[in-house]
Amino acid sequence: MKLQIINGPNLNLLGTREKDIYGDQNFEDYFKKLKSKFKSIELHYFQSNIEGELIDKIHDVGFNFDGIIINAAAYTHTSVGIGDAIRSISIPVIEVHISNTYSREEFRHKSFLSAHVKGIVMGLGLRSYDLAISSFIKNYK
Repeated sequence: MKLQIINGPNLNLLGTREKDIYGDQNFEDYFKKLKSKFKSIELHYFQSNIEGELIDKIHDVGFNFDGIIINAAAYTHTSVGIGDAIRSISIPVIEVHISNTYSREEFRHKSFLSAHVKGIVMGLGLRSYDLAISSFIKNYK
């Protein structure tokens, strides 16, 4: 199984920004742990602060990988384009959020991605990614 993790804006600052919300671990170190834990899965990781680059990555892998795990971060609540990109590809996508977006500001309660994904995991910290990977193993292998 070949999965692509896509992280959006400011997630390159995990481990240093808003530790009370996002924790104190950077994603690169966490990704190494994911690869070690899920050795039978070919995991790929991409992060960008630029909306168009996220859309390009969705297009690049959306027809030849087995799935995408996406945390579009703030673009979740603003990007019709990312939602359209997800709707346009043939592989399943799971939306992930480190925090519980419903316990935060009102504008974070709307997702332009959710209507086009197979499932959503949120509010469980970085473990949300583990659960998304486990879901792919169970449901899409």
